[in-house]
Amino acid sequence: MTTPYPFTAIVGMDDLRLALLLNAVSPAVGGVLVRGEKGTAKSTAVRALASLMPHVDVVPGCRFSCAPAAPDPDCPDGPHDQAGAGVDRPTRMVELPVGASEDRLVGALDIERALSEGVKAFEPGLLADAHRGVLYVDEVNLLHDHLVDLLLDAAAMGSSYVEREGVSVRHAARFLLVGTMNPEEGELRPQLLDRFGLTVEVAASREPDQRVEVVRRRLAYDADPAGFAARWAAEEEALRQRIATARALLPDVALGDAALRQISATCAAFEVDGMRADIVMARTATALAAWAGRGEVAEEDVRQAALLALPHRRRRNPFDAPGLDEDKLDRTLEEYGPQDDEEPDPEPEGPDDGPDGPDGGGPDGGGGQPPQDGPDDAPQPSGADAGPEQPSVPDQRPEGGREEQPAQPQGEASPEPSGGGAAPEKAAVGATEPFKTKRLDVPGLGEGADGRRSRARTAHGRTTGSRRPQGALGKLHLAATVQAAAPHQKRRGRSGTGLVVRRDDLREAVREGREGNLVLFVVDASGSMAARKRMTAVKGAVLSLLLDAYQRRDKVGMITFRGADAALALPPTSSVEAGAARLEQLPTGGRTPLAAGLLKAHEVLRVERMRDASRRPLVVVVTDGRATGGVEPRPRASKAARLLASEGVASVVVDCEAGPVRLGLAGELARDLQGTAVTLDELRADSVSALVRNVTDTTHRRAA
Repeated sequence: MTTPYPFTAIVGMDDLRLALLLNAVSPAVGGVLVRGEKGTAKSTAVRALASLMPHVDVVPGCRFSCAPAAPDPDCPDGPHDQAGAGVDRPTRMVELPVGASEDRLVGALDIERALSEGVKAFEPGLLADAHRGVLYVDEVNLLHDHLVDLLLDAAAMGSSYVEREGVSVRHAARFLLVGTMNPEEGELRPQLLDRFGLTVEVAASREPDQRVEVVRRRLAYDADPAGFAARWAAEEEALRQRIATARALLPDVALGDAALRQISATCAAFEVDGMRADIVMARTATALAAWAGRGEVAEEDVRQAALLALPHRRRRNPFDAPGLDEDKLDRTLEEYGPQDDEEPDPEPEGPDDGPDGPDGGGPDGGGGQPPQDGPDDAPQPSGADAGPEQPSVPDQRPEGGREEQPAQPQGEASPEPSGGGAAPEKAAVGATEPFKTKRLDVPGLGEGADGRRSRARTAHGRTTGSRRPQGALGKLHLAATVQAAAPHQKRRGRSGTGLVVRRDDLREAVREGREGNLVLFVVDASGSMAARKRMTAVKGAVLSLLLDAYQRRDKVGMITFRGADAALALPPTSSVEAGAARLEQLPTGGRTPLAAGLLKAHEVLRVERMRDASRRPLVVVVTDGRATGGVEPRPRASKAARLLASEGVASVVVDCEAGPVRLGLAGELARDLQGTAVTLDELRADSVSALVRNVTDTTHRRAA
């Protein structure tokens, strides 16, 4: 067995270590979601936690880890004798692979024995293994939807149900849920996000000395894992004892009315949904007090609990970054904190609005350094330097840190020169508010990953037929199985009431559901799109489609074309947040190399087809249909469009042309693509356009 990396040897990541330790003290906190960039030791820290968890007593031979003092009355291995002695074993940490099957997670019934012998032969799954332990999901944001649903059910009820054609098994499944994820690869469904008690963000240190120490310790561990662990054994044991002490103190920690009021006021102030946040904060604050060795919850415990329990519960849409306004948190805690009559009257709000700095023009000072966190800060040492630097400070940069062109005074961006394609970039404009779009389908029946967009043969959905099992039996089609076995009963010597079933008789259900697709946006960013109103509407439409792709579990990619060429602005990914960020920074200007954009799409799809042949693409071209620059731009664009159509790529052209006179070039492009053209207004779900029908009708046009 591999020696785990010692928990105490982890450098930095104080919030992560604290969140994990609080769950070790009080599993009722509800688990941890660890968000961060790749290579930040997220998984290492989680795996190191298992060795610190207290041991558990289990019934000997019970595959479901029943406690001897209170065994599960519905345990499939029961009934158990409560007077029997237990067996002490370490707490398990069970890993759920992203690609696990449903049977691997919840367990499997032997249907053949159930039908022929009436025996509930049940093979426990990972939920049974994780009972009274830790269930760890690496890359939890990539977990398939049907596994997420099963995980949510088990987490909500504390038990797992397995049902196959009228045969059911139930067992207890209470576990500490710990997940890690890289936000660049996509976000979690809100329901699963809310199931994690705490969340922490981790990032690699930018301090050279700390990075050196991380590398030094990792190399030492790789060279001699057992020896490295032995050197940290004393610290590990001390931490294990502190966890045990905090656990023993936990039931006696008092959560006073004042602290409870602060908790509820904080949740209300940040407008979190439901009441789970209040409960998790109360449990976390109590665990913090126990960890610190205090008998009563203090305001500092409530504040720390809010920083751990609320950030992921404040997101209103997938483009919102998790986070918490600490100034607002401090104001709320101060307003609802305990009032001490012996204290002097509080000073009026904003006591330092005097001449503490060179500019007294409001709370933000109008420029220079932003105010530091916390009320009543002393004057900043850098304040004296802020004055002379002020003229150069206000020009802001976008989130990506890229230098922008100087802003134009109040109006449109400066007109582009009439020369070639290498026109200067015009300043990026914002997007309109996203709206609910119509569903864009890929015609036909696919076999891709579970999602919510196009029709596909999936493991879930409505039953449309039956077939012989291809490998392990999936969902049994009972009627088809009985029909296949019935003609052979006499020859097989059936004498009793039981049906004699052989392996060849088994039939599994063929189901039809929805799949996720690869939605590849090809966005025209040329000078013809540069009018502010038009580009703002276009960005709003693409943002709406990105939100729709997030909800339908699609992968997304983005190609932009302007000037003389096309560029892959966003390689295909599950992170629609990355797509929104690229869209926000998208500049415009130059000629319209439409053919280059379509050929780039063809190249990207060719590569993606080799990576995942089952994920069908949907190309969404956002343009007014113009093609300029180069030799014969229009015929070249038409030829590139027909190339995509010849390979059966489904496409939709979002026509951005505006004004009373329309050339209809986007419609011509849609015909070359054998796709559908739709205006920005028709893209809305509340419009009267028959968009979905038109996209589906494309199949009939191709067949004709």
